[in-house]
Amino acid sequence: MNFVVVGAGAWGTAFALHLVRAGQAVTLVPRRAEQARALAQARENVDYLPGIPLPAALQIAAEPGAAVSGAEVILLACPTQALRGTCGRVRAAGPDAARVRLVASLAKGLELGTHRRPSEVIAETLPGFTGAALAGPTTALEVARGLPAAMVLAAARAETAVQEVQAAVSTPSMRIYTSEDLPGVEFGGCLKNIYAIAAGCCDGLKLGDNTKAALITRALTEMVRVGGALGAGRETFYGLSGFGDLVATCHGSWSRNREFGQRLGEGRPVAELLAHRKTVVEGYKTTEAFAGLCLEKKIDAPILREVHAILFGGRQPAEALAALMTRGLKRETAAPVRA
Repeated sequence: MNFVVVGAGAWGTAFALHLVRAGQAVTLVPRRAEQARALAQARENVDYLPGIPLPAALQIAAEPGAAVSGAEVILLACPTQALRGTCGRVRAAGPDAARVRLVASLAKGLELGTHRRPSEVIAETLPGFTGAALAGPTTALEVARGLPAAMVLAAARAETAVQEVQAAVSTPSMRIYTSEDLPGVEFGGCLKNIYAIAAGCCDGLKLGDNTKAALITRALTEMVRVGGALGAGRETFYGLSGFGDLVATCHGSWSRNREFGQRLGEGRPVAELLAHRKTVVEGYKTTEAFAGLCLEKKIDAPILREVHAILFGGRQPAEALAALMTRGLKRETAAPVRA
């Protein structure tokens, strides 16, 4: 199949490399023309994925234009807050709706202001195309190196196109599952970044394994409750895009969100940590968006609320932990999972 990956950060580049290894025709479209020229010349993404050569089979395009017009699958590998603008670039390039089998987001977040999930932004900006999301516990460097991983491809309906893309993307080193719970898969990807910031705060405060294990366990319970209240299938959060991604992002040394939280726990100010970053901490703005959504929907999410207070209210991580530990005592409950 003919894949076009729009966005050449670490994850977009890594997934493009995976697609080349899968034997697909792949064009990588960076956001900036100068980045495209640098990639084409160096055959390496020095800024975001250094040390990994880009094979000759991977095409680099400076603009979506011709690449998108001939695409069968379009993957949007950009930060959530840039997704609407990226979709506008794709739309302006004039993709053939009859030819494009799927437009899938690799982003994990909610749009500020609208609280739209990535697939909802795609539906609004690219009407007539089948939108989807690809998520799971993956780090760019490991995927770029071809290490084994598994992901889930979610779309609102079990269309033939989804199965075709599943088959095209799956390899001995990448197992792709499908799901029709598009909200659940996307909400899991959003929420795990928020909880990874909290897990990082535990690391920064040097609170040990007991604390972090308890936090992750209660974060999963909260994830299920929040997602279920927003209409997602509760079972989805126990899968790759929920629990799987939560564990990976809360523990991974590579996790930008966990590392961001760790620095907060060590006493670094939020503004200092955000200044002059090349990479995006998706959990930062996603926390703001989700806090607003939970407030609007009257959903109780104590961990999320405390992370929001740390990021936007000046609360110290140790104070947030104390607030969580001294909440009213209750019985442990977990959402039932159907066999």
